[in-house]
Amino acid sequence: MRTAALFLASLFTTAAMAAEFDHPWKTPETAMVIDAYCENEIDWKLLATEPRVVGVIHKATTGARKVDPKYRSRRLEAKQLGYLWGSYHLGLAGHPERQADYYIKTVQPEPNELIALDLESLKSKKFMNASEAIRFIKRVKQRLGRYPVVYANFRDTAIITEKFRNTEFANTPLWYANFKDSIRNFPTDLWPSYALWQFSCEILNQYAIPGTKPDIDVNVFNGSVEDLKAKWPLTRRSPQSTHPSCE
Repeated sequence: MRTAALFLASLFTTAAMAAEFDHPWKTPETAMVIDAYCENEIDWKLLATEPRVVGVIHKATTGARKVDPKYRSRRLEAKQLGYLWGSYHLGLAGHPERQADYYIKTVQPEPNELIALDLESLKSKKFMNASEAIRFIKRVKQRLGRYPVVYANFRDTAIITEKFRNTEFANTPLWYANFKDSIRNFPTDLWPSYALWQFSCEILNQYAIPGTKPDIDVNVFNGSVEDLKAKWPLTRRSPQSTHPSCE
C-alpha cells in the first residue's frame, strides 16, 4: 500500500511539473504579465480584454544615468487601471552600488511594486556580471529591506545555479527567459522553479496580447491570477525594516 501511495504521489508531482514547464499559458487560470519599454505600444483599452494579464513590469533605468522616458506616465496609467505594477533596472558593467542607488532614487518603489534586476548577459563586457549583480542585490536589500527579482536567460540561470548558488541569488525570485514551448532542462539546484517565465517576445512570438504588437515581451506566472495578486510583488520588506535607508 505504501509503495502504491508513493508511486501515485510521484505521478502527481511529475504531472504538476509537466504543466508548470509545458505551455502553461494555455491553462485558462494561469496569470500573465507583460514587460515593456518606451518603444512598445500599449492600447490599454484593448489590453483589458485579456483578463489573465494583470501585471505590467516596465523598464525604468539603465546603468546610472538613463531613465525610460515613458516609465512615469505608464506607471500612472497602469496603476489607475488597476494593474499590478513593477519596474526593472537594466544592469550595465561597473559601479553596481551606484546603479542600485540610481534605480531606487528614480523609481521610489512603493511596497506593493515589484522591483527587478535585468541581467542580459553575464559573459558580456557591456552588461553586469554575476559578482556585480550580487553587489547590486545587496545594496537594494540594504536600502529597501527586500530583495529584487532577478531576470536571467537560460544560459545565465545555469551559470548562477552552478557557481553562485550560495550567494544573495538564493534570496531572489527568478524571472526566467526561455523562448520555447516547454522547458526540459530547468536547473533546480538553486531555484526550484521560476516565478515568472518570459516565453514570448519579438524573437519568438508565441502568444498575441490584445492591445500590443508582436514586439511586446510576455510572461507567465507560476500560478493563477489570484495567486499572483496574493504574492505580488514577489518579494516583501523584512519585518525589521520599515523605511528605505537614506545612505
